[in-house]
Amino acid sequence: MLVKDIMVPVSKIVKVSPMTPVRKALNIMRDSKVKSLVVDKLKPHDAYGMLTYKNILQSIVANDGDIDLLRVYDIYSKPAFQISEELDVKYAAQVMVKGGVKRLLVIDNNELEGILTMTDILGVLLESVKEAEK
Repeated sequence: MLVKDIMVPVSKIVKVSPMTPVRKALNIMRDSKVKSLVVDKLKPHDAYGMLTYKNILQSIVANDGDIDLLRVYDIYSKPAFQISEELDVKYAAQVMVKGGVKRLLVIDNNELEGILTMTDILGVLLESVKEAEK
């Protein structure tokens, strides 16, 4: 099975600008019921980034940052881990495990195509287990 078969398509991804205040980004995450946001590129040849709850916790709680003084560009991960939509899902899972990440951006020609999460992979795995039991 390939990444493109189970990824979340770009049309369903919530993105923010690197210039977005962290408080606003946190509200977007809450309202959209997502645990991460894709941070858009500033220029065509730039890289996409990722803002996660972990980034926010590290900067606000652990490092005593002020949520009202920070912008997304101060705390997000860039470049985010990226894979091709033509990659086999088992290799994507290996990238996640070895990289210690839960989400991978699916990129083609430096353009966002989708996102793959551990939840997506586990969903397919659980379905195959259910099928095998029948």
